[in-house]
Formats: sequence, C-alpha cells, structure tokens
Amino acid sequence: MHLDSNRTVTGLDVHKDSVYLCIMGYDGTIIFQKTYGVLTPALRQMRDDMLCRGVKECAMESTAVYWVPVWNELYGSMVLKLVNPYFIKQLPGRKSDIKDAQWIAECVLKNLIKGSFVPVPVIQDMRKLNRRIMDLNEDMTYNCNKLDAALQRCGFRLSNYVSTTRSKSYQSVLKAIISGQTCPDELVRLVHDVKAVVTASFSKTDLTVLRQLKEAISLIERQMEECQKELTALCKEHFPEQYERIQTIPGVKERAATAIIAETGVDMKMFATAACLVGWCGLKPRNDVSNGRFKSRKVTHGNRYLRQILIEIAWAASRTRNCFFSNFSYVQTTVKKKSKMKIQVAIARKILVALWHMLSKKEDFIDVYLKRLEELKKAEGQIRQLESCMAN
Repeated sequence: MHLDSNRTVTGLDVHKDSVYLCIMGYDGTIIFQKTYGVLTPALRQMRDDMLCRGVKECAMESTAVYWVPVWNELYGSMVLKLVNPYFIKQLPGRKSDIKDAQWIAECVLKNLIKGSFVPVPVIQDMRKLNRRIMDLNEDMTYNCNKLDAALQRCGFRLSNYVSTTRSKSYQSVLKAIISGQTCPDELVRLVHDVKAVVTASFSKTDLTVLRQLKEAISLIERQMEECQKELTALCKEHFPEQYERIQTIPGVKERAATAIIAETGVDMKMFATAACLVGWCGLKPRNDVSNGRFKSRKVTHGNRYLRQILIEIAWAASRTRNCFFSNFSYVQTTVKKKSKMKIQVAIARKILVALWHMLSKKEDFIDVYLKRLEELKKAEGQIRQLESCMAN
C-alpha cells in the first residue's frame, strides 16, 4: 500500500467534560497526545495545536450532542468525519479513552471508516427550527390533553361529542368559561348541542388552572408560528427552486416541504442511491432471516424526524383524489386486504424515493397514475373518432 508521507490524521474521543486527542503520522507513529477541556477556549487551543502539526483529517464519534461544539470549532480547518460508534468498536480487552482516540486515528489512517452525513451550517440551522417545531407540537398535544382532563374533572363532557379539542366550538366554549361564563344556557348557544353536555361545576381554582393551561397553549402556538416563519424564510432565501419543486408531491405543503429540506438538505450526492436515503431515514425493512424464515420485517432505525413527517405526508397523499398514492392505497388496503399502517410506510418509502430522483435530476414530480389516465382518455377519444368515421 502506498503511504502518503504528507498525511497526518487525528482521532478524537469526545466526552461530556473532556476531549482526548491523538495525532498519528503517515507511518502509524503517534506524534502528539493530549487531553483537552470542552470550553470554547480549550477547543480553539486544540484546533491550533492540530493545525500547527499539519493535521488535515480528523474523525470523532457521534457521542450524544457533545460532538457538535467540537465539530463547529474544527469545521472549515480540515476534513472532518463523524463516525457511528457501532462501526469502530474496539475488541474486548484493554481499553481506555487514550486508546480509543488512537484506534479512531488508526482507522482514519487506514481508510477503514466512512463519515456520517453532517449537513452544511444553513441546513443545521433549519434542522434546529424544524425539530423545535416538532418538540413544541408534542408539548401542544400534552397541554391540550391536560386541559381536557381538567375540564372532565369538572364534569364538562364536550370533548366526547366533538371531533377534536382544537375545533372552533370547543375553543369558543373554553374561552367563555375562562372569562367566567359558566351558565349552561349561555354555553349551549356556542355549540348548538344538548344542554347536559356543557353543564358542569367550576370552582375558582378550576378557572385558574384552565386559564394557565390555555395561556401555555397560546404561547406554544405563537412559538411554533415564529419558528415556521423563520424556517420558511430560510428555504425561500437559500433553496427557492427545491422548495417549490418538493410541493409538487401530493400531500406536501409548506410545513412538510420545509421539514424535508431541513432534514435531508438538497444535495443528494451524500446518498449514492435512493435506497441509501431510504435506509438512512429508517424506512427500509430489516433483513432478519434465519433458516429460510423471516424473524422480523420491521423498519430499521434512522432519522425519526424525517420518518415522522413522511408518514404524515403518506396519510395526506393516500387521501388525495386521483393520484398514484391514493390509488395504490386503495388497491392494497381494499382489494388486497393489507394492513393500512404498513401501506402508509410503503407510501412514505415511495415518496422518499421520488424525492431523491426529483432533487438529483432537478425534475418536478410526475404522477404516473394521472399520466396513464390521460393516455387512456386520449386512446378513448381516438377510438370514438374511428368509430364515427366507420359509421359515416
């Protein structure tokens, strides 16, 4: 194997309160070892020490979120690789943090590891906003459930008779109750329902709890709207063409398009094939076969944020009239009697494959089902013309 005498690599073993560094030369000799703190001045000193010794490549494990500040300080100064710890586990036996750093450096030197996908800074900022929206959405669900539970304890049963607690009638009644209006004769006018549903016993303490929960929900709604506006603005500023292109997929609107760009980016070169992107997302069925029997066909682990938004898109697409995904869902669930939940995962996988081709080839979504319908209509028109000619 040809050795590059100018090659100097570094392995970093990152922890919560320390970073172990090992610089290794082209022939495998250890040039420098040291332990650094995790405060910003210490990380910058580590970067300067690496650059002074001619380091051009560096690898580190993806340890929780502790690797992020280290990555940010080294980004742009050298070639960085973020490695899944699963793929560089040491053999059992003598193990220490210094030896871990040496092992990582040796793996980099011998080209035994491949870096994980780490997007450019603007995509990372978009990810922060997207994941903040998803966290806020979970908080919203939690607080809405707590609010309804507080109403149920007072004997208020309106949620049993409406489709969702986010409905206009439910919210109007809630607003009236918080303002002090608890008379059933007045509340029933807001819901147009039976009087017994809105008859309840509210104490002063109950109204205080309801008001606080409503204020928490209003704050979450305002923060979600603020994050979404900033995320949309970043998409339109940096990726306007891709932002519009992704929305040609059935079921994809502003929220879904911004979430997809935030999680995958727009450059598909990191994913050699569509199957690589599907596996990275965690929508590929696992390959667990023993003695000719399938033990499990569950999807693999992956980017749960992207998978969640794709499943939501799949539900919307399966309800969109006259499109490939709704036709596919109907055939699989109604005709072939397959599980609706499994079909949604299959639709999400098909959407992700289409997305890879769209971003790679810079093409809008082409609905095969609509295309075939147009071809059939055209053929039917030609047949009618022939029949009329023959009749004449």
